[in-house]
Amino acid sequence: MTISVFDNVEINIAFLYDITFFPALLLIFYPMVFGIQRDDDARMLEILFGIPDYRYKVWLVRLVLTFFLVFLMLILFSALGSYLLYPINPVKLAAQLAYPVCFLGSLAFLLSTKIKNGNATAVVMVILGFFISIFSEIVENTIWDIFLNPFESPRQYTQLAFQQIIWKNRVFLSVGSIVFILGALLNLQNREKYI
Repeated sequence: MTISVFDNVEINIAFLYDITFFPALLLIFYPMVFGIQRDDDARMLEILFGIPDYRYKVWLVRLVLTFFLVFLMLILFSALGSYLLYPINPVKLAAQLAYPVCFLGSLAFLLSTKIKNGNATAVVMVILGFFISIFSEIVENTIWDIFLNPFESPRQYTQLAFQQIIWKNRVFLSVGSIVFILGALLNLQNREKYI
C-alpha cells in the first residue's frame, strides 16, 4: 500500500483487490498444505479417525473454520485498505476474494491428502502456482481465469458480457472447490496410509 501511494498508482477497488489477493493466498497456504502432516506429527490422526463415522465431519468442520477465519481476516485487510487508501465495502471485496482463495485452498488440501507431506505439497503448490501465473495471460479475463479481478473493466468486453464472465468464473471456482474437497475426503477415506 505504501509503495503504491508513493508511485502515484491509480487507487480504486480493482487495485485493492489486486494487492489483497497475495496476502489472501498466504493466509490459506499454510493451514491447507501442512494440515495433514501437522496432525500426523501430533498423532492426532489416531484420535480423529478413532471416532467412528466422524472423520469427514471433523475435516469438514476444520476446512469451514479455516475458510471462515481467512474470510474474517480478509475483511480486516479490506477495511484497512478502505481506511488508508480508498473507501470501499470491505465485505464485498472479501467475498470476491473468497472464491479464488477457496479454490486454491481446496486444491492445496487435495494435494496434501495425496502427497501426505507438507514440504513436498508446498513445493508442488509453488510450482503449480508458477505455471498457473505463466499461463494466466492465455486465459486472462475468461471464465477459466483463477486470478480474474471482477472490479476491473476490460476494454474488449461490454459491461454486460464481463458480468456474465464473472458469474461463470465464480461458478467454475465454486464447483472446482467442491470437487477438490470431495476428492480430498475420498483420499482421507483410506486412513491406514496415515496411521
